[in-house]
Amino acid sequence: MIELARAIYTPDALPHEAAELGLTVEEASLTVECWPEHLVATKVFERLTTQWRVGFSGPTGLDYGVLPSVFRLLGVPHEEWAHLFEEIRVMERGALHHMRAQSNQ
Repeated sequence: MIELARAIYTPDALPHEAAELGLTVEEASLTVECWPEHLVATKVFERLTTQWRVGFSGPTGLDYGVLPSVFRLLGVPHEEWAHLFEEIRVMERGALHHMRAQSNQ
């Protein structure tokens, strides 16, 4: 799931970057397979991409206050919310790690 979070926040390779590797843009771009058991969490996470809380040093985490609305919009049964919240937090940590690493380059 962490790899999926990184993939969401990693832009596709630029043509010159791909060419440097002897690849096409499609070949050089990151592709991640999502296992079926993580599909709902992935859909929720994708819909939260505009919900980052940002401080002076950059993103600090997701705004969890919107989660109930997203869960309801996607038709997620209430009994799955707690488990999905934990999966979202795993993806959030991966995305934050990746974004911080990118800003330090």
